[in-house]
Amino acid sequence: MSDPLSSQTDSGDHRALHMRLLADLAQDLSGEMSFPTSLDLAIRMRNILMQPDLTLEKFTRAVAMEPVIASRLVKLANAQAGDAGDGEERSPVATLQRAIQALGLEQARSVSLGVAMDQIMKAGNLKPFSRYAKLTWEHSIRTALLAQAVARHVGHLNPEAAMLAGLVHDIGIYYLFYRASQYEEYRNDHSALVELVLGWHESIGENVLDALGLPASIIEAVHEHDVPRVMDRNPRNLNEVLYIANLLAGSHWEWLPGDTKPEQQEAMERTRQRFAFLVPEVQDRMRAMHAALS
Repeated sequence: MSDPLSSQTDSGDHRALHMRLLADLAQDLSGEMSFPTSLDLAIRMRNILMQPDLTLEKFTRAVAMEPVIASRLVKLANAQAGDAGDGEERSPVATLQRAIQALGLEQARSVSLGVAMDQIMKAGNLKPFSRYAKLTWEHSIRTALLAQAVARHVGHLNPEAAMLAGLVHDIGIYYLFYRASQYEEYRNDHSALVELVLGWHESIGENVLDALGLPASIIEAVHEHDVPRVMDRNPRNLNEVLYIANLLAGSHWEWLPGDTKPEQQEAMERTRQRFAFLVPEVQDRMRAMHAALS
């Protein structure tokens, strides 16, 4: 089988299949969501979370690599803040660090372990997509670290909020993998999977993040993060930070429109060159994060 990552051309008419899957998603998005990113990652997370000597630092470092667990902790922290009943209006929790601080290590660990165990049980059908899931996870982590680095560089944006936005920006892909794995057609025809993700991962991702209870600032940043634009200046908001980080991260799963105009290509390259000095630092941190999971 040829590698569908090397081409974004349609291999057939999959529209009816896509519409059937998308129609099935509405019920999921109205309830409590839990889905795996990959079986391998879920097992590694479970093993870390079950360590008897797990420290707050190691816990925070671990869950910062798992988009669904991180999202669940942020949602729970916001829910508990809203249920405080003291009449005070609080700003939404928009960073993983604040969420863990609000929940405390014991509760955060318990919730995270529960999510990881649920992911392991649900990940059986993901095996045909394991390579794609790994590529997506690598891209998500790189984007998260680059978003944090870009925000630190510009100085007026929250680096930890940027990191969370980078971690979850492709969460729609993981969810589509999970749902597509339940269809024999997608398991047998990976070109249909690529076509599905190309067309729907951003809009589905926004709905997933909304269902997971992420703050509006994060959801807005994820909106159209792959759409080319001219960025001949420093970013002014989280949306622009995420666009730059996603561009710098690169990947075989780079869902840029196929009809990118020459002037857009030139603008994208100028943006890459402007922030290229941040990439070596992030590569070093990527190696450290991989070591933490081993």
